[in-house]
Amino acid sequence: MSAIPVFKLEEYLTRYEFSAKHLLCCSDAQSFSLSEILEIASPEDKKLWDNLSFKYTEPYGHPLLRERIASSLYPGLSANHILCFAGAEEGIFSALSVICENDDHVIVMTPCYQSLTELPKSKGALVTELVLKEEEEWRINLNEIKNAITAKTKCIIINFPHNPTGQIIDQEELTELVKLCDKHNIWLFSDEVYRLLGTPKKAWAQPAACLYNKALSLGVMSKSFGMPGLRIGWIACQDEALIHKMKLLKDYLSICNSAPAEIISLISLQNKDLILKRNNTIVQENLRLLDVFLKEYQHLFEWVKPQGGCVGFIKYKSSESVDVFCDRLVEEKSVLLMPASIYDHDSNHFRIGYGRKDMPECLDKLEEFLTHENH
Repeated sequence: MSAIPVFKLEEYLTRYEFSAKHLLCCSDAQSFSLSEILEIASPEDKKLWDNLSFKYTEPYGHPLLRERIASSLYPGLSANHILCFAGAEEGIFSALSVICENDDHVIVMTPCYQSLTELPKSKGALVTELVLKEEEEWRINLNEIKNAITAKTKCIIINFPHNPTGQIIDQEELTELVKLCDKHNIWLFSDEVYRLLGTPKKAWAQPAACLYNKALSLGVMSKSFGMPGLRIGWIACQDEALIHKMKLLKDYLSICNSAPAEIISLISLQNKDLILKRNNTIVQENLRLLDVFLKEYQHLFEWVKPQGGCVGFIKYKSSESVDVFCDRLVEEKSVLLMPASIYDHDSNHFRIGYGRKDMPECLDKLEEFLTHENH
């Protein structure tokens, strides 16, 4: 394995996330308190919590948690098709480390979370990055994927709802992609951490793992459910042999998950509809406010309105570099945005987050900054 470069996004957040007062680039939905989750627990789940001990937990994940993940999110799959991790990043690391080998060819949709490109490279794979285009509304381009496939293509990596643009993949597009992967015997790694959060124009596409026996669907409690502090993620896959290979690598990483976090996740998934309804209400209201804001400042900003997740990619239309703009904003108003350079995307865009209740306050501070600029 070759050296892995600095993770730009995580280093950027390390620098600013806990010092800036107004986080306007966050990628998670509004969180919950422990008491709020325990209040909605069923008597059976509450008993699990009350009788909790701090012993080691099962390496694959709590059996009841894996069953609930499968039954509530992946129709037709069972607990045997779920492997739990300490967050989504450990799942990405384990899956791509197991699938990708030296001299493989991997296709990745970019811009994306950095580990989706860097981990295959670290294993010696040749990575083809297919850049999503704003003029195509950031949608997946299946013809580009077809043209990029070679005899050595081992895996295609997608991320929908997309971070940072908020674009989705619809059922027709995903079905065609699965057919393409099946034709060439290619693994499909589908980062779906924002699935079920947002307001897509069409119905949500099915999880990739439910459609294809060589697809992996990545999920997590952090994003749509707004519980990143739990550090509970998972991969769903029909291939139980691959599940076991990833578990063998997990033995060198976290080994097992946090016992309290597993039970809180279990309770939350039992109340999935309630939690997602609240978070989607916040997202919809914040999107309404952003529509008003972007209309007022259309001379400075524009975007392709997101359909999924709680982040969007806004173009800064000034001649000023977006990196300079973001630096001045955080220094003068303590408002944090995320410039496109963090994604190695050569543009004047920035990521904005709208999943939290305090977004209106953050937006007000951004507007104060812009108003002062005009005087």
